[in-house]
Amino acid sequence: MNQHMRADQAPIPFIDISAQRKRLGKSIDDAVAKVLTHCQFIMGPEVRQLEADLSAFSGARHVISNSNGTDALIMALMATGVGPGDAVFCPSFTFCATAEAIVVVGASPVFVDVDEKTFNMDLASLERAVTETKRGDLKLKAIIPVDLFGQPADLDGVAAIAKREGMFVISDAAQSFGATYKGKRVGTQALVTTTSFFPAKPLGCYGDGGAIFTDDDKLAETLRSIRVHGQGADKYDNVRIGMTGRLDTIQAAVLIEKLKIFPDEIEARNRVAARYAEGLKDVAIVPEVRSGYGSVWAQYTIRVEKRDALAAVLSTRGVPTAIYYPKPLHRQEPYKRYPVVGNGLPVTDKLAAEVISLPMHPYLDEPTQERVIAAVREALA
Repeated sequence: MNQHMRADQAPIPFIDISAQRKRLGKSIDDAVAKVLTHCQFIMGPEVRQLEADLSAFSGARHVISNSNGTDALIMALMATGVGPGDAVFCPSFTFCATAEAIVVVGASPVFVDVDEKTFNMDLASLERAVTETKRGDLKLKAIIPVDLFGQPADLDGVAAIAKREGMFVISDAAQSFGATYKGKRVGTQALVTTTSFFPAKPLGCYGDGGAIFTDDDKLAETLRSIRVHGQGADKYDNVRIGMTGRLDTIQAAVLIEKLKIFPDEIEARNRVAARYAEGLKDVAIVPEVRSGYGSVWAQYTIRVEKRDALAAVLSTRGVPTAIYYPKPLHRQEPYKRYPVVGNGLPVTDKLAAEVISLPMHPYLDEPTQERVIAAVREALA
């Protein structure tokens, strides 16, 4: 630490993976050492163990662990037969992977607006997009709602529209694994749910990783085949086009240990979110969790008018911030040519200009959090 920097100005970690590492201590070392001893680095016993643990945790009948959250989406689209000429509805206010996966399989994303309070897919905008798409050449195929920042989308509302129009739903839960929707954990509300175990996620590994959840036996079988080059009876019998989509055994070993403390960490995240809301609700627009929903607070994202000025002041106080996402997908070069629902996504554009995320993790103690709140209040005053 700079010797002239006061303790109350020392940089705060945005996400403190090392605090969690200290808590887990020897259990992670032992878990990794076990893999190093048996040397089954690809599809070793820990992979099956993790899948069983995730199934018990989420309530999903099948869990197919895989290489990362983007591949999880691509695999889900491949397994459900999405391809050229198909329309897949998704928000523009999300990380690029959601739309990227659709384009990779040859389908067309149709960008939909989001709700100002939840940051998630707006059903009125989705209805409008469906009506407009029916007039064109694309076939209505699927909807990918995204659970942004940790709170589930309106999955029942999306499902009702999908069912009426003969579509299915792939729930992008890259940021919401561990959250609850109407009393149940995320993972069973759609035909397929995908998530990411990127290190910064609420449940993250020490590298890349992801998982796919489904209750559909046939789909699970297809996904397991796609994960290993479309294998049939064995790896040299290929019955479909697949990919290399496996999760490393070492990452599975790490996740098994992390999953044990995950429920406790979710509670801690919610305590942190509640303190932020209390301390900031009169100076910024704080996020709202809908009644009957639970968030895992992948990010704690507030809205302010002069975001850049706030970020600059906080930076001088050792308080890091992040902006998810400054430029919506429909305004980015590779995605500009895809359809946007008629009104041009005004809420998405507005949010992209106002959102700013504050440090959020289960190990953010009260004094440190009070320092963040005080700095934000002072900057906005």
